[in-house]
Amino acid sequence: MNGDTNKVAIVTGAARGIGAAIAERLAGDGFTVVVNYAGSAAEAEAVVGRIEAKGGKAIAAQADVSDAAAVARMFDAAQTAFGGVDVLVNNAGIMKLATIAESDDALFDSQIAVNLKGSFNTLREAAKRLREGGRIINLSSSVVGLYQPGYAVYAATKAGVEAMTHVMVKELRGRNITVNAIAPGPTATALFLDGKPQSVIDTLTKLAPLERLGQPEDIASAVAFLAGPDGAWINGQVLRANGGII
Repeated sequence: MNGDTNKVAIVTGAARGIGAAIAERLAGDGFTVVVNYAGSAAEAEAVVGRIEAKGGKAIAAQADVSDAAAVARMFDAAQTAFGGVDVLVNNAGIMKLATIAESDDALFDSQIAVNLKGSFNTLREAAKRLREGGRIINLSSSVVGLYQPGYAVYAATKAGVEAMTHVMVKELRGRNITVNAIAPGPTATALFLDGKPQSVIDTLTKLAPLERLGQPEDIASAVAFLAGPDGAWINGQVLRANGGII
């Protein structure tokens, strides 16, 4: 582990799945990691435990990203504990699928609240607080481009995240802070696999020319590139990490 970076990364939605993989990878790269979670305290503490067992440094921090005041408190806690924040990874998200005709208000409002407003809440704090030379990495999705039936609301939230990514790059001019997005394709997480019959999973597995689902570690590797020294010249980009599915 490169333990001399002394840089602090907040990873939202990091109790499980892609977020947990990102938190563990960044800790392995020498970042101090704030493992954010909404309700999964035990899982978040388990991620912290795995990081500490490998010599890394992390704390768990509860905050529902859709709650602006809670997000501000999380940044306060990170600054108090570690002196500042250098990296924000906007990973927290929910996915509920239905056609537009069958989407009720709750489906729409919940995804807007977490995926779009949640990302806005953390971006707003990061814009005010990130130290010079920081990195912001938003999680979009390759559904922005695939546009499959049933994904309208989810894709709309992620398209909004991509738009904010491109605008924020320009707003942070002069502070040496990069802002990029990663757009995963089908990835083997509970969020993706839950509720899908095996036949659908098999079909999705074959869609990419590499003929497999992404793994959380695949996405974490892309995030680590953008957060680390090798990603310093990448700015304002959406990197589709999807095995060539689109």
